[in-house]
Amino acid sequence: MKPKYRMFRRGQVFWCQDNHTGRQESLQTKDRTVAERLLYARNEAHQQPIINLQIARAYLLVSDPQIGKRSWQDVMDELVKLKYGVTQVRWLVATKDKCLDGLRRLPLLETRPEHLLRAMESGKVSTKLFLRRIHNFAVAMDWLPVPVISRKQWPGFRFGEKRAITVAEHQASSPASSTRNAVRSTNWPGTSERPNRTSRFWKPTTSTGKTTSSASDAGRPAGCPKSTSTPRSRRC
Repeated sequence: MKPKYRMFRRGQVFWCQDNHTGRQESLQTKDRTVAERLLYARNEAHQQPIINLQIARAYLLVSDPQIGKRSWQDVMDELVKLKYGVTQVRWLVATKDKCLDGLRRLPLLETRPEHLLRAMESGKVSTKLFLRRIHNFAVAMDWLPVPVISRKQWPGFRFGEKRAITVAEHQASSPASSTRNAVRSTNWPGTSERPNRTSRFWKPTTSTGKTTSSASDAGRPAGCPKSTSTPRSRRC
């Protein structure tokens, strides 16, 4: 079988070229022995991809015996243990998201980018936020050899529209406020605001809207003019 890659040197650096597409890539080394090993690894990976995956797992099992069995649920459980108080409660609720059910028993080494993307498509903003934190925690703990999704390829967060409540919505949701305004309109026709009783121009009115007599005018003798703003010594 013809090898897929061949090696050549450009200046002092060794390069490899794809024999099918002609694409060239630097091996980033000036040592021929190292370059030949890298070239052999590339050709071997192309010829036996399944065997290479098993070989990689064998190497990883030596450093971490549980790496082949560790699932995403194990990552969530360990992450929740590191939280305290209200934060721990928030994480417990987040890990129970039904959108994450497809990942719970999935081994970390068998996870593909489309697995995470499908979970985020069926979830909300909180699903994307917490799943990214769980993924980053697994990478930081070296439970994932490489990130499943690179940092720049994670979907962005799009929050819903936020606005203040309108006056009509407030009145519809608060029956007590509407009743209070109706009572004010009945007691003081023409306005829903409480009148200023301290003003010297204010006079109480009846239900028909006519101005009533003040307490000082009630005992006024016949022929005496109505009380005005004149001093008390000049009144009748």
